[in-house]
Amino acid sequence: MTFEDLKPLVSIITKDITIPVFDRLKGVCQLLQDNLEAYDWVGFYFANHESKTLHLSAYVGEPTDLLVIPFGKGICGQVAESNSNFVVSDVSAQDNYIACSITVKAEIVIPLFIDGVNVGQIDIDSKTIDPFTKVDEEFLAFVNEEVAILLSGLDIEQLLLK
Repeated sequence: MTFEDLKPLVSIITKDITIPVFDRLKGVCQLLQDNLEAYDWVGFYFANHESKTLHLSAYVGEPTDLLVIPFGKGICGQVAESNSNFVVSDVSAQDNYIACSITVKAEIVIPLFIDGVNVGQIDIDSKTIDPFTKVDEEFLAFVNEEVAILLSGLDIEQLLLK
């Protein structure tokens, strides 16, 4: 399935008010993992700006112990500080990388903004070296725009894994 084919499906999931918000986030993760070959782990982290930490929310893929990531640590933590996309074609070449699995070869993290504030991010891990392109970045930015609409006005704290 192409990114253009997936866009309306992402919108359908995020706008379905009959499904709890956490389950919609997980549904988006599942949709991406099921339909995009290089997307082996897909998840959302949300920021706690007081403690300067990211907290895992909905995800699909191998279980992870990385429920909390300090700002500045690893790829996700760097995105929390920079407010910029971060594409890593080969994680073994990164000094500031937190390994969640020895099978991960590449990672892409795109920040999620609500009203101009970086509230979190979508994180994709791949078992393939260098699978991500500018088109992935653009598609994931679209996904985050849809998720931002879904989350606007909600207490994101309720969506975090404990």
